[in-house]
Order: sequence, then structure tokens, then C-alpha cells
Amino acid sequence: MDLKSLKTFHMIVKYGSFIRAAQEMNYVQSTVTMQIQKLESELGVLLIERGKEIGLTEAGRLFYNQSLQIVKNMEHLQVSLSDLKSGEAGHLRIGVTEPTASYRLPGILGKFMTDYPNIRVSVEIANTPILSEKILKGEIDFALSTAPDLGTDLYFEPMFQEEFLVLMPKNHPLAKKETIEPEDFQGYRLLITSVICPYRRKLEMVLREKGNVMLDTMEISSMTALKFYVENGLGIALVPKIIVDPIAPRTTTRMISGSLIHMTFGILCKETAYPLQMASQKLYNYLKQGLVSHIE
Repeated sequence: MDLKSLKTFHMIVKYGSFIRAAQEMNYVQSTVTMQIQKLESELGVLLIERGKEIGLTEAGRLFYNQSLQIVKNMEHLQVSLSDLKSGEAGHLRIGVTEPTASYRLPGILGKFMTDYPNIRVSVEIANTPILSEKILKGEIDFALSTAPDLGTDLYFEPMFQEEFLVLMPKNHPLAKKETIEPEDFQGYRLLITSVICPYRRKLEMVLREKGNVMLDTMEISSMTALKFYVENGLGIALVPKIIVDPIAPRTTTRMISGSLIHMTFGILCKETAYPLQMASQKLYNYLKQGLVSHIE
């Protein structure tokens, strides 16, 4: 039983004529007759009483009433599959790190979902190592993050540089300096993110290059929460510039010298998934345009 045969049967019922049904469906009459004969053979019952006037058998009436919804469902399914193929519909699962998850992504997604209301988007917020693992397991389609560790089967497309500043209380001793050197952190409590956070790992790498500077640290797992801990005098922190605008009244910022001033941020996906397909490519275009305009 196929959809064409069902539609043909419904047309015959609607117009009460094989000839009229064939005209409406742009078929020759023999095609319509053959489709109905095949349908009746598959079902093992006679659906239409032939004669001067066409009528439905009892089985035909039952089949007609219960097949109406089947045809509607099949037509809806065909449209949904067509939209999925063209990228007009679907379900996208994306991952994103902070601060982009809170400060950049919501506005971009709002515009995207207005233009593509049939595309559903799920957002997973985590750090790059966790998102990398989720991509490899197929739990998310792609991520907005920093570059992954070397040796993974992942493709990374850089998009922008995340600029960092030193955030501190206004009355902090380091506030007297115009520019902070990495070694200046020694002797002061430094608020840091979790041990697997790429931002922290880069900080530790630079400090090792400076002679293994010893730090008094306090771990705060949320990047976006750091500014509130600094505001309450718990220490100083190296934070993305975007999260301190506007700056809290009791805090101030300073530039930091060297390679700590930025982290590369971009699109992360499986090597085999690039270039992205269908709806993913549409969202990628919005993200690329939106993220660049945010930075500019």
C-alpha cells in the first residue's frame, strides 16, 4: 500500500468517478484503475462497487474513514522530511563555553529561531574538554569553544580572539600599576577556574614560563561568577573583557602583558562532519556573522 494509491482512492470517493480522479491527478484512466485493483488485492477486500454509478462497499467505507488521517500524517511527514533535507527544520544540539553562552549566544539564537521557527535548538554549556567528548560521542552536533587538545579527531575553525583583563578591587595594591605582569600575581590571592578549564591551563603555562611563580589561589568553577567574587574582595581574577562591561562600582581593570591577553575561540566539530550540513550550516552562518559583529 503506497501513498499514491491512497490518494487515488480518496479522489475517486471525492468525485465519484474514475475518469474525474484521473483528470485531477493527471493520470490516464488505466493507471487509476490499476492502482485501485492493486490496493484491493493487497487488502484482500473489494473497496469500490463498479457499475453505472460508483459506490463504496462496507469495507470501502471503513477503509476510507480510517485512511483519511493516514494520508494527512504521511503528507505531513513528507513535508517535514523535505524541510529537514533543505535545512528548514530539524533539531540542533550545540555546545558552548562561557562567556559566549551568557553574553553572545542568546541574541544570535533569538534572531536565528525567529527566521527558522521549525528548527529546534538545544544548548549544552560546559568547558572545551567536556564539549569535545560530547561531540565525539555524538551527543552534540558542534560547539562554540576554544581549540581542543592536539591529537583529537576534531575540526576547529578559529573565529575571534577572546581578550582578557585583570579584574581587581579598586583598593587593591596592584591597582596602582597601569599594566600587570604575570609574575605580579605572586603574593595575592588569585581566583581561578576549574583545573580542566583552558583559560586556567593557559595561565598556569605562562606562569611556568615566568619561573614557576607560586600562587595563592581560590577555585571558582564558573567563569561568569568570578567578577562577583572579586567585587566582594575575595581576590583578583583574569577574566574575559566582555563580562566586566559595565564594570562593578567597587572594581577596576588593568591590561596584562604577554600572551595572556587572548584565547582563540571558534567552531568545533568532528572532522567528518565538516563542512556542516543542512540546518547546522544555517546556524553556523548566523553564528559566524553574529560573533564577528560582537567582537568588532
